Amino acid sequence: MLFNPLFNFQYQEYQVRVNPKTLGYVNEYLSGTLMFINEYLKVVVLHSYPNLGHTAVSTECDIHLFNVFHSSPVFQMTDSDETAVIRPSLSEAQVVELVGRLYGLKVSKVKPLPSYMDQNFHILVCETQEGGDHGESYVLKVLNTAESQDTDLMEVQTRVMMFLNQKGFPTATPITTIDGKILSLETISCGEEYKNYMVCLLTYLPGTQLLGIPADPQILYKIGRTLAQINKALTEFKHPNIKSLQRDSGIWNLSNTHQLHTYLSAVKNTSDRQIVEQIIQQFVKKIRPNINNFHKSIIHGDFSHTNILVQPLHSSADCSNAAGHMQQELEISGILDFGDTACGYYVYDLAICIMYLMLDSEDPLHVGGHILAGFESVIPLTLQERDALYLLVLCRFSQSLVMGTYNILRYPDNEEYLQITSRTGWKHLRQLWKLGKEAVEKLWFETAKYYLTL
Repeated sequence: MLFNPLFNFQYQEYQVRVNPKTLGYVNEYLSGTLMFINEYLKVVVLHSYPNLGHTAVSTECDIHLFNVFHSSPVFQMTDSDETAVIRPSLSEAQVVELVGRLYGLKVSKVKPLPSYMDQNFHILVCETQEGGDHGESYVLKVLNTAESQDTDLMEVQTRVMMFLNQKGFPTATPITTIDGKILSLETISCGEEYKNYMVCLLTYLPGTQLLGIPADPQILYKIGRTLAQINKALTEFKHPNIKSLQRDSGIWNLSNTHQLHTYLSAVKNTSDRQIVEQIIQQFVKKIRPNINNFHKSIIHGDFSHTNILVQPLHSSADCSNAAGHMQQELEISGILDFGDTACGYYVYDLAICIMYLMLDSEDPLHVGGHILAGFESVIPLTLQERDALYLLVLCRFSQSLVMGTYNILRYPDNEEYLQITSRTGWKHLRQLWKLGKEAVEKLWFETAKYYLTL
């Protein structure tokens, strides 16, 4: 036979491994082999070749199919890809039942919170089991299927959060279950089948997400300084399973920027795709050979505008921004989401932070300088780390934009959240790329140097 597809039929979910070694073109294979499945299926080829439909293929490729009339993909990755990640979709009734059964709390109100691949809920509980007025607030976090399988990693990440809280950082702490666990693996009904999801109930932190708030230089400096203080504090963190933080293969690890080639076909704009391709080339040439020269430690991994909560430091407006509008001085009131915590490099955390804080800024080009100044007030970068910073920010833009575009195809029901970076991200990436390393570094380093004169 010319082909040997493997079908694994499940509820609205199939796996197809296609190995068209003897066929010249993928479109010939599709028309001759897969047409029988369903005339209402559309084919989206998400692989490392943007023009697969007109390109000869000699290696195994993965075909992802999505049902036109359903919001969830009906075909999953093959075993040769990363484990398929299934985002939880619990109902309000399931949330109420879970919190009652696991924590002995009577829920009075449930409000969904945004999340990338997990499911989060703001929970209000009654003061008494009989009901009545609202009592405490909590956040229920339900992890996706991939992360739920790695119990050691989830345990260590939660312990990191608890460790930082003990050090005085505004992080949440887990509420233990009735039987004393900080995490609970639960088998939960999902339509006609059951899946295992890790569940955690966390204390609720005050404040507002920095998302959508144009951060002024003062809070940017505080953010950079706080990030470095976290990095420094985590050099003291100890745990028997700390090796689970060695997440070297993850696509979100900046060390794996070159792996974006696999997902680039999701980017339909030719010019944007070419920019990312050139960034990947520069990463392979200039960053990858020098990674071992960077300072290594445990990093937050996603110190972004969605994971930083702020609140007014004073009750009255006490300063004005560049446009002359009165603003309140802000303080960091909460640090969220340790799901990307891993063994990494200081400069990675810094680059990630700069990239995300640029998205909502009124002066995005200077953001890097203010954050850098705050960071270096605690941890000065080496010359090699400073030299890599510009390109690492571009790498993180590329990761977030490409993977966001790719995941919208896989999880269209979460499109609004997945588009957070793309709303302004491509514009910022193009601008940084056009200005070039020398011009951008001049802005950042001169801004950071200014703080030394204060």
